[in-house]
Amino acid sequence: MTLQELQTQVQQTRRDILRMVHAVNSGHPGGSLGCTEFLTALYGKVMSYSSDFSMDGKGEDLFFLSNGHISPVFYSTLARSGFFPVSELATFRKLDSRLQGHPTTHEGLPGIRVASGSLGQGLSVAIGAAQAKKLNNDDKLVYTLHGDGELQEGQVWEALMYAAGKNVDNIIATVDYNGRQIDGDTDQVLPLGDLKAKFEAFGWIVLEEKDGNNIEKIIAVLEEAKSLTGNKKPVAILLHTEMGNGVDYMMGSHSWHGKAPNDEQLANALEQNPETELKDY
Repeated sequence: MTLQELQTQVQQTRRDILRMVHAVNSGHPGGSLGCTEFLTALYGKVMSYSSDFSMDGKGEDLFFLSNGHISPVFYSTLARSGFFPVSELATFRKLDSRLQGHPTTHEGLPGIRVASGSLGQGLSVAIGAAQAKKLNNDDKLVYTLHGDGELQEGQVWEALMYAAGKNVDNIIATVDYNGRQIDGDTDQVLPLGDLKAKFEAFGWIVLEEKDGNNIEKIIAVLEEAKSLTGNKKPVAILLHTEMGNGVDYMMGSHSWHGKAPNDEQLANALEQNPETELKDY
């Protein structure tokens, strides 16, 4: 995709997120909006994959969403990348839908390889997939996304230690570093300290991007991360994003972590993000 095409998809994905969450008065718009540029860049420019989905993913890059509550942005990205019909976004969080609040595998939704949303587990799964690729002589990469509040889970640090100790150097783990979680700012709930120093102390190569909602910079840091794989160390990206990015009244607060906009708020948000040629579902 060209830069203009990526920017167009970012705007349309924001509309998808807002409309999906509003329709059922349920879901997580804040983190979804904050990661829209990242997932658009990943699927639209960086990863090598096939939308003809298979669970084993041999010969293609894999992505695992650990912070599964931001499913709206994941579903929109997958649909607009050709994994399933865009029209299916209208079933989000409804009875018998394949698009549940947290991604699941039992309904066979293309693009979903693991049920996620129980925070702290995604990195462990992704490391297993990365090691399987090595065993299969598959030179493709495994990508993951994690919330910064998720790093308060102990299993994450066990996985970080394991990946470095076993030289899992075909994985790129990105942290959505927005400084906010459901109960408030991470510094208030449980301070994370110097994340870069901590990851490095655990044996990881660490990149940091301060402008994590700039799609050109996201692409650049992901490409740099790719160039650093294969060096006997796992690679991490600390991506500083803004929760609720693209909707002015949602930015700067944790309040929209898991709250749907009402009719008036939706209209305001959609006015800030007009419909594109990609069209609403």
